[in-house]
Amino acid sequence: MKASIAAKLEQLVDRLEEVTHLLASESATQDMDAFRKLTREHAELTPVVTTFQAYRLCTSDIATAEEMLADPEMKTFAQAEIEEGQARLEELEIELQKQLLPKDPLDEKNVFLEIRAGTGGDEAALFAGDLLRMYTRYAERNRWQVEILSASESDLGGYKEVILRLIGQGAYSQLKFESGGHRVQRVPATETQGRIHTSACTVAVMPEADELVDVVLNSADLRIDTFRASGAGGQHINKTDSAVRITHLPTGIVAECQDGRSQHANKASAMQVLAARINDIQRREQQQKEAAERKSLIGSGDRSERIRTYNYPQGRITDHRINLTLYKLDYMMDGDLAELTGALVAEQQAELLAALAD
Repeated sequence: MKASIAAKLEQLVDRLEEVTHLLASESATQDMDAFRKLTREHAELTPVVTTFQAYRLCTSDIATAEEMLADPEMKTFAQAEIEEGQARLEELEIELQKQLLPKDPLDEKNVFLEIRAGTGGDEAALFAGDLLRMYTRYAERNRWQVEILSASESDLGGYKEVILRLIGQGAYSQLKFESGGHRVQRVPATETQGRIHTSACTVAVMPEADELVDVVLNSADLRIDTFRASGAGGQHINKTDSAVRITHLPTGIVAECQDGRSQHANKASAMQVLAARINDIQRREQQQKEAAERKSLIGSGDRSERIRTYNYPQGRITDHRINLTLYKLDYMMDGDLAELTGALVAEQQAELLAALAD
């Protein structure tokens, strides 16, 4: 282990002990904001220190085994202990490096997820519906709350565009690599000759903005229009102008919401989406500046970037950024995305670890 990393870990051990004493003091709850910060810091430090303690114990065990090598009767046993200990030591060192990586402050935020049908007409809209179900099922597996803020349905039951709000711990950390172009290859239901068609959708994942902190929206910069919500008929028909469209005049960014029960609810939701979009653009501009120095292996998350292909005839799903192909299309379209999202997170960690080593 590098001396600098070991020194950092020793500092964290001391800091955890200090935080523990502060939380145990009688005055700890006098300032609740400070108490919450300390509680959060304690929760973040504990797993790192626990791993470091295991690392130090493993190092001590190896040293003890090395002393036993001098005893002929214990030599074989000691060698086995050393080999096992060194393998465990390597695992713990990698785990410690991951735990020391800088954390994305947005990881725990809720997200707005937008799906838009692209090239492919009705088939692209049907695929947008499939992606909606995939992400909804994934959210259910993680016990996240799902809100549909706006939906523009197609004639055949798909979606031209749909916007979701996913509420749950770590939502952004798990979905932040989903932004980009998603391509599907399959025989459409409307195809009479059995030919495979290629269609596409774009997905955008944006962390929910803290309205008063992340983005300042001046009312003079906003144009708010109301209109009658559209739908496929039946219960979806809205006979009042309850749908809301908000335009941010300086940037031309537009957000609309029509699925709420009232104009007031739709306006609040549209403001949230607008704030998230503006914040997302600002964040991506910053990321592009950073990427000029070092290209991210995962990609920029730009909507124009093709990130994934869903091939139905072969039952495969391929993520082009990390060259990962899995023949589990049915499971993944049912929301079983853990293996795929885990691989993307691991790739980012590997990239950050490489930078740390440099």
